[in-house]
Amino acid sequence: MAEDKKSINRRHFLRDGLWGACLAGLGGMVGFLSGKGTRQHTVWQIDPYKCVACGNCATYCVLEESAVKCVHAFAVCGYCQICFGFFGPEPSDINEGAENQLCPTGAIKRTFVEDPYYEYTIDESLCNGCGKCVKGCNTFGNGALFLQVRHDRCLNCNECSIAAACPSGAYKRVPADKPYLLKRVDHA
Repeated sequence: MAEDKKSINRRHFLRDGLWGACLAGLGGMVGFLSGKGTRQHTVWQIDPYKCVACGNCATYCVLEESAVKCVHAFAVCGYCQICFGFFGPEPSDINEGAENQLCPTGAIKRTFVEDPYYEYTIDESLCNGCGKCVKGCNTFGNGALFLQVRHDRCLNCNECSIAAACPSGAYKRVPADKPYLLKRVDHA
C-alpha cells in the first residue's frame, strides 16, 4: 500500500510538472511574441542635433556595410563653392580631384549649378557612414550634411551595437511610422 501511494504521488508529480512546464513554455512564447510585436513599433535613429560624427557608425554596425548613411538637407545647404563636407581642411586645389576630397570613398558628388553655386549629392551605395563629411560640414559649414539610419538596410537589433558605442547618446528609438529625424531650417 505504501508503494502504491508513492507511485501515485510520483505520477501526479510528473504529470503536474509536465503540465507546469508546458504552461511556462506557452507563457514564454506569448511573452516573446508580444515583445517582438512591441519592438516593431519603434526603430533606431540618430538625432542629427546630438550626433558628433565620431566615426563609430562605420565600424560598430553588425552589418558588413553599415546601415548608417550620410544625408544632405538641401533646404539647409548654402550650395557653397567650397563645401567643407566635400573638401578636406587644406585642399591642394578647388576641384573634384580625389586628393582634395574629404570623403574616403568618394560618395559625395559635386555638380556645378551656376557661379558661385555647386550642388553636393550623396551616392549612398558608396557611403560607409564614417561621418567625416558631417564633421567638416558642422565645423566650418552650416550643418546640411548629417547621418541617418537607413531602414531598408537596418536589422533593428534589440540592442544596437552602434547605439551602445555612441559617445553623445544620439541614438534613440523613434516610432516606425516616422523613422527619420531630419534637419530643418527653422530648428533653433
